[in-house]
Amino acid sequence: MPDRSGSTSAITLARLLASDRARIRNQRIGFVFQNFNLLARTTALENVELPMLYKGIEARERRTRALAALRAPGLGERADHQPSQLSGGQQQRVAIARALVNRPAIILADEPTGNLDSTRAHELLKLLREMVNHDSLTILMVTHDHELATSFADRIIQMKDGKVMKQTMNAE
Repeated sequence: MPDRSGSTSAITLARLLASDRARIRNQRIGFVFQNFNLLARTTALENVELPMLYKGIEARERRTRALAALRAPGLGERADHQPSQLSGGQQQRVAIARALVNRPAIILADEPTGNLDSTRAHELLKLLREMVNHDSLTILMVTHDHELATSFADRIIQMKDGKVMKQTMNAE
């Protein structure tokens, strides 16, 4: 979308209509919340399909993509389970699959591994790293786990009381 100067390189989001901002959130940004935000009365598959429903993707493709998104973090066999039938770590992986299913450009993640054991956390971060490298995905992640940040992030920004205290670039 061009801005007032005709440039398409920069968009002032505050100037967009609410419907345009909602479309950007749905199509370009994936959200991973610390408390999952899964719909309780829907299955894992239906939770992952939801962003594609809003995007207008046909039912067969929604199902295919949602199942693939659930299989990636090892949840294919749990697709028909409701959130109450899943562990916290499984719910987190459903939330991550939902965030990734629309193939966003950016993932905003609040403690995405907070409910995962260390093995699953590293598996998930490996999957996300592959997506960063292969799909040019950008991930902005909040974590209190310094080891996780240093082993995964390209750039670490440490904040305290809303102020940047230190910035570090990780070497590959």
